[in-house]
Amino acid sequence: MTAPKLALTEGDLSTTAADAVVVGTLQGADGLELAAGAEAVAAAFDGALLDVLATLRASGKADELVKVPTFGKIAAPLVLAVGLGKTAGEEQVRRASGVAARALGGKKRAINTLAALHVGAAAEGTLLGAYSFTEYKSDKGEGPVAKVDLHAAGSKENKAALKAAVAIAESVAIARDFINTPPNDLYPASFAARAEKLATAAGLDVEILDEKALKKQGFGGILGVGVGSTRQPRLVRISYKGTKAVKKVALVGKGITFDTGGISIKPAAGMDEMTSDMSGAAAIVATMVLAAKLKYPLEIIASVPMAENMPSGDAYRPGDVLTMYGGKTVEVLNTDAEGRLILSDAIVRACEDNPDYLIETATLTGAQVVALGKRTSGVMGSDEFRDRVAAIGTAVGESAWPMPLPEELRADLDSRLADLANVTGHRWGGMLAAGLFLREFVAEGVQWAHIDIAGPAFHSGGPYGYTSKGGTGVPVRTIAAVLADIAANG
Repeated sequence: MTAPKLALTEGDLSTTAADAVVVGTLQGADGLELAAGAEAVAAAFDGALLDVLATLRASGKADELVKVPTFGKIAAPLVLAVGLGKTAGEEQVRRASGVAARALGGKKRAINTLAALHVGAAAEGTLLGAYSFTEYKSDKGEGPVAKVDLHAAGSKENKAALKAAVAIAESVAIARDFINTPPNDLYPASFAARAEKLATAAGLDVEILDEKALKKQGFGGILGVGVGSTRQPRLVRISYKGTKAVKKVALVGKGITFDTGGISIKPAAGMDEMTSDMSGAAAIVATMVLAAKLKYPLEIIASVPMAENMPSGDAYRPGDVLTMYGGKTVEVLNTDAEGRLILSDAIVRACEDNPDYLIETATLTGAQVVALGKRTSGVMGSDEFRDRVAAIGTAVGESAWPMPLPEELRADLDSRLADLANVTGHRWGGMLAAGLFLREFVAEGVQWAHIDIAGPAFHSGGPYGYTSKGGTGVPVRTIAAVLADIAANG
């Protein structure tokens, strides 16, 4: 996609040529308030801007957008007043900047005064809010705003914040592009090739295991799920090593490029959204590109399994027993619980690299959506690291909640034939049972976190904040922030 160009500016708002100036509004204790950064615009209106906004029924609530013509009071012909809600924190600035960016489509230049509050959040929100995926449309539309000046001091700190925010937003866009690409064009081999191209361009080392290599090395989970498709599975390994690496981190992401449910086929309604079942893999590939850009002082190795889950004469069946990578056996009771099978192979392989931490993410269970809704990820794993990941995710605006791994559910995964079954015999605690299943494959001593993004990975409704319809790119920003935290604090 084409993205706006961003720059820091300290110019006079009243005389700077632009198509629009973005200001923030707040729900103050005594009514509508203007956020910091809008002082020059308010002065040009001789203090009447708040009265004008009130006349237009502005309230300052989050995601509200009110347009005010300037009638020559400033050089820009239009003021966009975007609501922040009751506070002006980073996430509020990010969301408001996203709302403004969408409204600025087709414009040549705008000025965003919200950068005076948080430069990085304003930059991220602008780029993510301006995102659109038009590759398959004949009419591409008017495109995003060409340039946005972030009205803030050009200090060293602000320049660094802007650079990091642009890199993060670009990586989220990479993940969104992957997710939004239809499954007839994004299948295991093509996904692997695209990932390799991106990673190689970023200076990363890449290894791709095709179906022959997977069979030779014993990746029974990936092969079992992928055998029903004519488009055979892959395992992509991407490696990065920063200078003075303080810790080693393994990343794993679920890459089911389309999920029919296999022989345990899904209902037709909503099956089209299963094009997003590779969102975890998309996030991991995008995060590896980001790691290279931001040069984390870490060693990071990604293991990304990719398969298409199809019903056919060759497909795996309920009742089959798979021998996973590493030797454990799994009785398949439901072929629609396929994600955990390919992830388990990848987790065992990732643990062979002896990481200090392992972060894995997947659109794994419908139970996640039932428990936490469409916008909050469930995080399971080692207690301390689980809580750390959930807290960091929420702090960057990707809502996450720590979830338990109840020991009483583990016995429900026992199999009469194999070491364990891929599902329990009941519907209770499905998200937690999936986490318990994955735990069986994590090596002793590795701090790990499993992020279930079944709901947050794909947005089927209208746009809000900086979130567009389709792939969201969750949890790229969470994992990036966790990596930065590990680099800083071990």
